[in-house]
Amino acid sequence: MVQKAKILLVDDRPENLLALEAILSALDQTLVRASSGEEALKALLTDDFAVILLDVQMPGMDGFETAAHIKRRERTRDIPIIFLTAINHGPHHTFRGYAAGAVDYISKPFDPWVLRAKVSVFVELYMKNCQLREQAALLRLQLEGGGQGGAVKESAGLLAELSARLAAVEEQAEALSKQLDDDSADAAAVATAAHLERKLTGLRRALDALEPGAGGGGSHTLPAQN
Repeated sequence: MVQKAKILLVDDRPENLLALEAILSALDQTLVRASSGEEALKALLTDDFAVILLDVQMPGMDGFETAAHIKRRERTRDIPIIFLTAINHGPHHTFRGYAAGAVDYISKPFDPWVLRAKVSVFVELYMKNCQLREQAALLRLQLEGGGQGGAVKESAGLLAELSARLAAVEEQAEALSKQLDDDSADAAAVATAAHLERKLTGLRRALDALEPGAGGGGSHTLPAQN
């Protein structure tokens, strides 16, 4: 049974949280509410999230400060953040959002279809990363079990399947990069592509470390993935 991804919704206004839940319910994922930056940081201590939708203008700890805390933590720094804001102070204000680590910056009122499509991209990426990590962990266990010809053959087959799955994701990323070049994409799209590239590079590096003849004196160690 495939585990659902968790999406963190952060807004101090209950009606805004309710609206976000209505928009994103069609994705059939787990939606987690947080009514403040402090509550969001507490949720991030225990759960893993595919993406965070973060309101900018909140009393106390605002969205920019909350994002800064998220990016300083090893556990959470790679989680994509989409800023949502009802205020628009021009390019400088938008740039501040990207500088705080956001992959996108959306002004209210926003198009529900566009928001849902953007969130679905990060959910899909998160799910594929989870699948790749699980398969890599299983392969590592088989390799560390070592020695048996059947086990080695099975591990080699799993390694090939894992490499093929990753290659499929890499092809999607390459197509996205070409599209960005064609469309002269804005900062949000560029930031999204860069985040995807970092994730895929880490996964490919981990997979290459398991290939026969890789360095490390025969010790098959999978680098950690955030």
